[in-house]
Amino acid sequence: MAEAGVFERIKRAIDRAPRNGYVAELHLQVIKYADLLEGVSGKEFCEKLDLGAAWGTEYTKMKKIAQRLRDAGLQPELI
Repeated sequence: MAEAGVFERIKRAIDRAPRNGYVAELHLQVIKYADLLEGVSGKEFCEKLDLGAAWGTEYTKMKKIAQRLRDAGLQPELI
């Protein structure tokens, strides 16, 4: 289950993103916090962040990509 505060950090980052960078920031945040979002469904993620249900698909894609990036050497704490 997600660590307390992770949704607030994600929401803050997304809210601060420029309008043309919203989607990229959402993707980046999911990759950054993928380990803390283990066990969180796309539906729950969208509900916690007040996003439309369609964003659940993007969330699921980024969670799958996150592990591959980490396996390739990505250090999420540097994001």
